[in-house]
Amino acid sequence: MPTASFSLDGKTALVTGASSGLGEHFARTLAQAGAKVVLAARRVDRLEKLAAELNTAGRRAVAVALDVTDAASVAAAFDAAESGLGPIGILVNNAGVPSGSYFLKTGEEEWRSVMAVNLDGVFRVGQEAARRMVAAGCGGSIINIASILGFGVLKSLSAYAASKAAVVSLTKSMALELARDRIRVNAIAPGYFSTEINDAFLSSAPGKRLLSAVPLGRAGALPELDGPLLLLASEAGAFMTGSVITVDGGHRLLVG
Repeated sequence: MPTASFSLDGKTALVTGASSGLGEHFARTLAQAGAKVVLAARRVDRLEKLAAELNTAGRRAVAVALDVTDAASVAAAFDAAESGLGPIGILVNNAGVPSGSYFLKTGEEEWRSVMAVNLDGVFRVGQEAARRMVAAGCGGSIINIASILGFGVLKSLSAYAASKAAVVSLTKSMALELARDRIRVNAIAPGYFSTEINDAFLSSAPGKRLLSAVPLGRAGALPELDGPLLLLASEAGAFMTGSVITVDGGHRLLVG
């Protein structure tokens, strides 16, 4: 169990992309730390299954449909969240999509779809959360999920890397402007963590070669993101804003 300063008792958190992968794990971690959790994504059936599991375990969770590319969907999701669990004090801006095309083979449609979710979605959801936090007058914490590829690049990932570099910059801009309203904005930049999206790649020969170059020699385990997440979400990180925490086994030292 978290210590008092890391406790999220009495807080309500919304996690985008909570139907799988990092988002699902983040939702579980926040719930275990005492937060009421709003599970938001397009795949509502998976959200409802997770919500039922958390509620059965004595936590409080609700599932809401959310398409981060649609402003009306975002507003409706926050309305539903507030109706179910109260004002949002913590946002984990996690929803994202991968991209794996070389620059010369990246079409306009693929480029726009990556930006629509990975960058525009972070802006859109973050702005909605911030507006409501300002109106409530209680401050809050926004945690954007970036990537080590926001600092350096690998081949065939130009669209993804560009979107995450923009998220890093947006995080800093948000932090500077929202500090006066006691809204802290930080980011986590993970390296490679095994999830259902990349399991097959990381188990392949190219994936194994990639991981062998990581200074710590492996992919991350999801619980290794819990410390940074709870630090930024809780009062333990009360003096942190505009920070980007890298969790990558040293991989960032090699990309560029």
